[in-house]
Amino acid sequence: MNILLKLGLVILAGLVGGKVARFFKLPDVTGYLLAGLFLGGSFLGLVSEQDISALEIISELALAVIAFSIGSEFIVKEMKKLGKAIFIITLAEVIGAVVVVFSVVYYLFQQNFVFSIIIASMSAATAPAATLMVIRQFRARGPLTQTILPVVALDDVFGIIIFGLAVSVAKIVTGVSEQPLAIMIVKPFIEIAGSLLLGSVFGLILTYACKFAPDNESLLGLILAVIGITTGIANWLGFSPLLACIMIGTMVVNLKHNPNRVFSSLNGFTPPLYLLFFTLAGASLDLRILASVGFLGVGYILARICGKMAGAWAGAKIASSPDVIRKYLGLALLPQGGISIGLTVIVRQMFPGQAEAIATIIMFSVLVYETTGPIFAKIAIQKAGEVDGLNKKTELSQNECPQEAVSL
Repeated sequence: MNILLKLGLVILAGLVGGKVARFFKLPDVTGYLLAGLFLGGSFLGLVSEQDISALEIISELALAVIAFSIGSEFIVKEMKKLGKAIFIITLAEVIGAVVVVFSVVYYLFQQNFVFSIIIASMSAATAPAATLMVIRQFRARGPLTQTILPVVALDDVFGIIIFGLAVSVAKIVTGVSEQPLAIMIVKPFIEIAGSLLLGSVFGLILTYACKFAPDNESLLGLILAVIGITTGIANWLGFSPLLACIMIGTMVVNLKHNPNRVFSSLNGFTPPLYLLFFTLAGASLDLRILASVGFLGVGYILARICGKMAGAWAGAKIASSPDVIRKYLGLALLPQGGISIGLTVIVRQMFPGQAEAIATIIMFSVLVYETTGPIFAKIAIQKAGEVDGLNKKTELSQNECPQEAVSL
């Protein structure tokens, strides 16, 4: 079966899965993932690992566009109000996840130190894609929603730093490192700084170049070109494409006079791209992993949930955030995907003896979190009363206009 035929089937299955999910009052993204799961090797086998590899460019582009969209949430004026709280909450939930996972794996399941510290460091990062999709589908807006995306973006930064430090410690313990300790510690910070600098440069370029895009079609092409070039350069230099693209969005939203035009130009392009991304992600999941992870895999998942939720609650408490953030933020931080999977590649290169077990547990957690995470994110948004928050904000603005006219 040729690749274009399979691509058509993936799109069709995703559409059907999304409709079925809506019928059961579930987020669309859950339907996409489950539809892909049925197309993949776990059930029908219509989409193979080779097909997923051939279509990997779609997933890479989708993640880059998602990161660009997340950057639009880092508005300097708003971040000045929330910045300290965001930092405290993110640091707390990251530390919570790492500490609880390490404690459970090392002390309860009695795994060796290297295995425990590496897999604990991989628990920090949150996959932003599913959460962003849920927020957009339900047009959510409010204190919780405005906190979720900056926290998700920042915890990827912390996740990369912690993983880099964990790898350095593990190399020292095992005696396999040939690099000086200082270089090993500084390396993750260089990666992050380089990613942000790269994103800043191309963010400036995009902000300026938008002046020469007379219509939405030209603007869309320009945005995709900049995102694609930035992602390619980041991969080439060993930087994080996710952080670089977040920085592009951040630069545009803060420097462009009318940033809404830039981000809204993506609206017609992203829905099918996201559908493909999540359906292919579902097809890549393998239920056979369930038989091999045992209690350790289940323990990792439960420990990460407890760590994320407890850390988010504690951070919000310290930062004196509203009750809705304390109660429900942790539920929206559960999805785990792209970054964690990418880190397993590094683990395979550096710690081949530990890699198979770590990769199996991470893939199992991705299977669980990516299918249930969107549901928990929806519950969090509903409990916070922020569903249709964008519509309510628009209505409020329209209702205020006549009053302003009268006062004039």
